[in-house]
Amino acid sequence: MDKADDKKVVLAYSGGLDTSCILVWLREKGYQVIAFMANIGQDEDFEEAKKKALKLGAVKVIIQDVAKEFVEGFIWPAVQANAIYEDRYLLGTALARPCIAHNMIMVAKAEGAKCISHGATGKGNDQIRFELAAYALYPEVKMIAPWRMPEFFNRFKGRQCLFDYAKAHDIPLPVTPKSPWSMDANLMHVSYESGILENPATIAPEDIYTMTQDPKKAPFTPERIEIKFKRGIPIQVKNLEDGTVETCPLLLFQYLNKVGSRNGIGRIDIVENRFIGMKSRGNESFNKMV
Repeated sequence: MDKADDKKVVLAYSGGLDTSCILVWLREKGYQVIAFMANIGQDEDFEEAKKKALKLGAVKVIIQDVAKEFVEGFIWPAVQANAIYEDRYLLGTALARPCIAHNMIMVAKAEGAKCISHGATGKGNDQIRFELAAYALYPEVKMIAPWRMPEFFNRFKGRQCLFDYAKAHDIPLPVTPKSPWSMDANLMHVSYESGILENPATIAPEDIYTMTQDPKKAPFTPERIEIKFKRGIPIQVKNLEDGTVETCPLLLFQYLNKVGSRNGIGRIDIVENRFIGMKSRGNESFNKMV
């Protein structure tokens, strides 16, 4: 590696407010930014996100489809272990982050990058998930976590500061100050935090439950399915109503998503304990593992 690699960073890029601003900020600091995106089953326009990252100055955008790995290497072991946090949370984000980090580290090594960066805040769990996975796989990597760096968080003291920065640097954003949702979506779930949801007395808007049919509108006719397990891992699902059978792990999981979704299964509204001791409210849609 030459000295130029010291200024090469792989950024976990989502295309949202934080990571778009971080991409431009890293460039201001002299870094060559490789934007990394993982297709982990979320509804995402990856080509549009790629164009956006390149427009903002990324030297390269790498998009990897890790949905199959996510199911077989992370979700199935969690099912096997009956892993549930605080009796309700099925770990949709917690399982996805190490999967993303694993592939991100492989990219960093292949590209000769000594640094990786993420947009996780200093008060949440994602910083722990990303960084423990990264250090386990690449102990010498340099971690750039802007939300824990005084030069960054003193400059951006709130979301309005990020919006102002985005406007000044011509960063197109789908989010508006009136609805600053923090959303995470993958094959396993969709979760929302922040904004008005931080008040536990606020009822979550109906339209945030994008992965589940409203239970009040779900069919009243039962839909029977049969799932076969081997050593704690699902190996087949059969719909006893129409005879549909799926055995491929990814297709099996996606089929359970469809069945759960149309039957209104899998909504939770939870105040959870974060790793650093804070409490956080989240509204989640899980529709296949309940």
